[in-house]
Amino acid sequence: MGRGRAKAKQTKVARDLKYRTHDTDLSALAAELHGEPVDRVEDEVDDEVLDKWADYDPRK
Repeated sequence: MGRGRAKAKQTKVARDLKYRTHDTDLSALAAELHGEPVDRVEDEVDDEVLDKWADYDPRK
């Protein structure tokens, strides 16, 4: 008992995935599957935050 909501949610998600129109970037997917490097934009970080956490930088 109590599985009705969970099953209804799974059914809703499955229908959404099946019938929704997808805006998939197939060239990006192909590049990722082939192991080609993907250009990603790094988030801008405030200088104050960088100074505060500079000792914890794993790249150093």
